[in-house]
Amino acid sequence: MSNRTAMTGCLPAFGRHRGYPPRYGWLRKVYDALRQDPTALRRPDATVVLGVGKSMVPSMAFWAQAFGLAARNGQDLVPTDRAHWLLDDETGADPYLELDASLWLLHWWLVSAEQCHVPSWRHLFGYSPLSRSSRAALQGRLAAAAEAAGHKTPAASVLASDIACLVTMYAPGDHTAANIEDELSNPFRALHLLDPEPPADRTADRSHLMALRRTAGRHCPAPVQAYASLDFAARTASPAARSISLTRLASDPLGPGRLLLTCTADLRRALNQVADRHADLAVVQSGDGEESLVYSRPPVLLAEDVLADAYPSLRPGTSRAAEKGSSPPLS
Repeated sequence: MSNRTAMTGCLPAFGRHRGYPPRYGWLRKVYDALRQDPTALRRPDATVVLGVGKSMVPSMAFWAQAFGLAARNGQDLVPTDRAHWLLDDETGADPYLELDASLWLLHWWLVSAEQCHVPSWRHLFGYSPLSRSSRAALQGRLAAAAEAAGHKTPAASVLASDIACLVTMYAPGDHTAANIEDELSNPFRALHLLDPEPPADRTADRSHLMALRRTAGRHCPAPVQAYASLDFAARTASPAARSISLTRLASDPLGPGRLLLTCTADLRRALNQVADRHADLAVVQSGDGEESLVYSRPPVLLAEDVLADAYPSLRPGTSRAAEKGSSPPLS
């Protein structure tokens, strides 16, 4: 598989997070501000509106777009249907992002986006040939992938900033009292997708090596794994297709197996669990032993239905679900 493939669909956007991973409350603050005023993030008083420092405002705008929760309308930013579905005060699935399911879902939206804003993230989760790597080696692979894709090769300092942001976003800290505020500020650490590792000769230094936790996805809620599988099928399978192989779901660089760090067995278990509750979905095995996820409705529609299983407020029979009616599109 070529390096060019690794950044297909990615914007040549390195370091636009300004060194800040998405912090607790940021996405909600941006949503509230933009719902009131699409110019909110470029107003002189944006720091007051958002309650953050000046350097954080462009980072918040970046992350809202990277997760697909805000979109450009000229110079303005407006909340997307996806943002309303998730964050609306009255009908949102999880307005304050209190559920781990929402963090897994946001991670999927971030790294699987058709126009991905975080090429370093996509490369690490989807295309990294190794589970353990030094930051220097990863930096070299990112530079090579960017060059092969025809992007201007990012400066070493920019790639180093991307890698540092990745580790801060996903790898747990040392859990000391001095670090507790940092831990609470970075909600995606709860997913524990990365482990920083000390070099062999300096056990106190956690800055040089990093590791993907290839089994982390077993903690991803089954409805999110099923949603990601159907979302992937909707974007990659033929419109006439009514199935997609588990092998492809588990091993494709942009499939749920790679991007959610879930193995075939855990993905199979999750899909069977969801299929037990949805007559339009099944995991079947052909005569030659090939397993496939089979769906009798368009996967883009079925994806929204199965995702509702992860959210108590959206399940049939609950008051908010009844008030909500049909869901807006999540794509």
